[in-house]
Amino acid sequence: MEYIVIDGSMGEGGGQVLRISVALASVLMKPIKVVNIRAKRRNPGLQSQHLTAVKAAAELTDAAVEGLYLRSTEITYIPRRFKPGKYVFDVGTAGSVTLVLQTIIPILAFMPSPCEVEIRGGTDVPWSPPIDYLRNVISYYLKLVGIELDVKLIRRGHYPVGGGIVVAKVANAPVKLRGLELIERGEVLGIKGISHCVRLPKHVAERQASAAEKYLREAGIKVPIDIGLEYYELSSDSHLSPGSGIVLWAETSNGAVIGSDALGAKWKRAEEVGLEAAKKLIYELESKAAFDSHMSDNIIPYLALAEGDSAIGGSSLTMHTYTVIEVVKKLVKVDIKVYGELEKPFKAFILGTGCYS
Repeated sequence: MEYIVIDGSMGEGGGQVLRISVALASVLMKPIKVVNIRAKRRNPGLQSQHLTAVKAAAELTDAAVEGLYLRSTEITYIPRRFKPGKYVFDVGTAGSVTLVLQTIIPILAFMPSPCEVEIRGGTDVPWSPPIDYLRNVISYYLKLVGIELDVKLIRRGHYPVGGGIVVAKVANAPVKLRGLELIERGEVLGIKGISHCVRLPKHVAERQASAAEKYLREAGIKVPIDIGLEYYELSSDSHLSPGSGIVLWAETSNGAVIGSDALGAKWKRAEEVGLEAAKKLIYELESKAAFDSHMSDNIIPYLALAEGDSAIGGSSLTMHTYTVIEVVKKLVKVDIKVYGELEKPFKAFILGTGCYS
């Protein structure tokens, strides 16, 4: 069999290459071989969350997979057919639930009928989008391109134990994705957010939110700021690990939503967490681009699968975004033109799109 070979060391050389490759191969029903998996990481090869992501995609597409074991640096993946149903996948650690979802949401969108997936693991962990960013920023943009993503947070999971539970479904599957033209964000109309803590005193969430709002006001933000609080009574808390975090997002006049986040950690004061998220948001807003630095790489695979051309503006051409573009071009017949330098604001034009082109 002839495979499309994807070099996992390309670009940022992390798990993202694997996730996007498997997601697109599943949608397009193309056999792939991914080599040098996570070659640029200190612990190269597959880790628990990567195993779960590939296993989940394989279940959903009845795929034949070889090389799927811990620390493997090469897999072959042959999707065969969509299998709608109800599934449960457990990372087994605090590995990221949202990164598993990054792999399977495109598959759920192209299922012949809606498919419900429960995933267990870390919902708010380092080096991955927090669940509130997925629910309030990523989901918003997916709706703009045609995906009605329903994400229910049942229980949060923090490092080191995890134990979070999320249930996700694309309610309108199968979808027909549409292109998107959104380059500038427009004026900021308001800022919202969620500050949470579990197995910690309520004041942790309050202090995170207060510090974030204080900094935003000092930075000149004059629009309404509404940061909701989420906390749990210590005596009745069912979460497995203590933790905290905050996600902020700005709503704008052009229909863009700009997000930022920060996680709590041992010996990290709540005020530092709120301040970190607020500083990130101000940084993202300064470029006046429609997509923050994390959303840029998340939206590109969907635009590559959409009907019609797309044009987007991002606050920063990160190595993650560059890597996604290179992976997409390996698997989808699409012309992507990028104007900008790494770590600088950029514009991307996705031309002649359509996953069946």
